Amino acid sequence: MSKQSMREEAERLIRETMEKRNLVIKQGTTRIDAVCGKCGAPNRVQAEKGQSRVKFACKECGHKQETL
Repeated sequence: MSKQSMREEAERLIRETMEKRNLVIKQGTTRIDAVCGKCGAPNRVQAEKGQSRVKFACKECGHKQETL
């Protein structure tokens, strides 16, 4: 099976499932891996649907900042 035929088969199966209403696609929160601008520690922040910038405080030093 070629890649093109596998892609077409997957699209067909998804279309059929969505027509039967068995598959519901939801959009949830986004997880952003941010780096602290002060100490450089990694932080994991969750953003709600539609938000691009989220305010957070660093887990290591407590520095308050926004994600990019």
